[in-house]
Amino acid sequence: MNCTQNQKINQVTEHTLVVGIDIAKRTHYACFVDDRGRVLRKSFPIFQSKEGFQQLYEAIQEGRKAFGKSQVIVAVEPTGHYWLNLAYFLEENGIPLVMVNPAHVCRSKELDDNLPTKHDAKDALVIARLAKDGRFLVPRLLHEIEADLRVGSTLKEKLRKEQAAVKNAIIRWTDRYFPEFWTVFRDLGKTALAVLEWTPLPADMAGRTAEELLEAYRQSEGLKCPQKAKIQALIDAAKGSIGVTEGTTMARFEIAALVRQYRQFEAEIAALDAELKALVQTTMEYQWLKTVDGLGDATIIDLLAEIGSFAHYRDPRQLVKLAGLTLKENSSGQRKGQKHISKRGRKRLRSVLFRAVIPLIRHNEAFRELHEYYTTRPVNPLTGKQSIVALCRKLLNVLFAICTKKQAFDAERMRQDVLSHVPHRAA
Repeated sequence: MNCTQNQKINQVTEHTLVVGIDIAKRTHYACFVDDRGRVLRKSFPIFQSKEGFQQLYEAIQEGRKAFGKSQVIVAVEPTGHYWLNLAYFLEENGIPLVMVNPAHVCRSKELDDNLPTKHDAKDALVIARLAKDGRFLVPRLLHEIEADLRVGSTLKEKLRKEQAAVKNAIIRWTDRYFPEFWTVFRDLGKTALAVLEWTPLPADMAGRTAEELLEAYRQSEGLKCPQKAKIQALIDAAKGSIGVTEGTTMARFEIAALVRQYRQFEAEIAALDAELKALVQTTMEYQWLKTVDGLGDATIIDLLAEIGSFAHYRDPRQLVKLAGLTLKENSSGQRKGQKHISKRGRKRLRSVLFRAVIPLIRHNEAFRELHEYYTTRPVNPLTGKQSIVALCRKLLNVLFAICTKKQAFDAERMRQDVLSHVPHRAA
């Protein structure tokens, strides 16, 4: 839930106990202050354990009673993933949690003593005082399907990066031992992997016909129809290969291991994709998002993994801010600075939106027309990249509308919105 700055300030009253916690891997530090920022209890350690969390809960209850506070708000500086365990514990016990920006902690820690000193006890006090001024964000903890989508989508991205690293290792290997390989194959398809599995070195093809090699490649799992023309081209290329001929015993061992790893990643990603698709189809937003031409299952999975349910948001501008697509400018006096996106938000959501907009421009007529309008309008035309950023913002508005109103995507209505912004020309 997002609040205005005034609403955040109003949440902290004279009846509120403000708890600032500096998060660490093993031992956190907590400090109690009142609504004026006066220290009620100096920083004390909290261990990352069930007993430690329970001691914190008891300390909060004792603090409320001792200082006459009827309300409590706990503020943390998120450090990696270490804050999540405490966040779920506090939620289960009905204690509200907010987060302060680590950059704000770094910039404001000299206000009290005019020293750049940094330690856990001091940071806990700085966090508490930032929170009492309303300088915090309210996190939304994920549950059930939303949590599974986030974990699965993150895992998929990690597996793809690791698979890309293995692919790069295979490319380096072929550049050393069989550089002509990539003159025949453009990517690591099934045939290319079969070649690297059965005949990785040019010497392995010497004296063998295309028919003999085809029969060997058919033994490779999942390969039914190897391309004979490519195999013949590879045989011809192998005859004049400049590949290294030393160390080939271990080179064979290396490429075999790399091929196994690459195939293993392919299988794991495919299985994960199937699980995620089955999971996302149980969400209430899926049927409405599928009405947008050019928006595939993979994109929907990544979007919902980053955003969660659209029902959690009151306004699409919250989503724009979440993605870091809010416009900023640097102007002073008569100088008018150029506007840029803030990038203060979820980097991965921004990346997903960029990857989603490109196929939408190609396959969705309404988005294609809007892109053409942005880039060719007579007043303030946008560059291609600027138009894509504008379309990312537009996409969030469209998705929010169709999911919250439970209506299918209406391309004609989107065209009318575009036409309403086109200035009328004089007859």
